[in-house]
Amino acid sequence: MATETVHRLTATDDTLFGDAAALFDEYRQYYGANPAPEAVAEWMLEQVMSSRTRIYVAGTAAEAYGICSIAVVPAALTLRTAWLVRDLYVAPQARQKGVAKALLELIAHDARTSGAHRLSLQTETTNVRAIELYAKSGYSVLTDVALMDHVL
Repeated sequence: MATETVHRLTATDDTLFGDAAALFDEYRQYYGANPAPEAVAEWMLEQVMSSRTRIYVAGTAAEAYGICSIAVVPAALTLRTAWLVRDLYVAPQARQKGVAKALLELIAHDARTSGAHRLSLQTETTNVRAIELYAKSGYSVLTDVALMDHVL
C-alpha cells in the first residue's frame, strides 16, 4: 500500500475530503466517542474554511489512509508561530507502511516554509509506537514544561 499523495485539505471538493472525514470519525471512535459522520464532516468544513485548523490527508488518489490536524498559534516571544499536531490517525490496515511519517514530513516542511518557530505534539505515554515514530522524526520529550488541562 503506497502513499501516493500527502496534502493539505483546502476545500470540500478535494477528492479525499469524504474519506478524511470518515477517518476522523474512526479516530474519534477509537478514543471512545460515538459515531457522528455528519457532525465530523461539518466540523472539518468549518475548520478548513475558517483556517483555524490545517487538515492534512495521506493516501492514494482514491482512498485516504491517514489524517492529521494542525493548530497554528501565535508565539509572541519569537514573533512567529508554533504548530501543534493535534490529531494524527492512520487506518489500521495502513499502519507500519510510512503513512504517519509521510504526514509528519510534509507538515514539518510546511511549518518550516511558513516560518514557524516550532512544531509540537503530545501523545499518551503508553503509546510507545507513536513515541518511537515521533523520536525518529526529530521530536524530543520536553521535561521543563508542565502540560496542564482545564476541561470546560
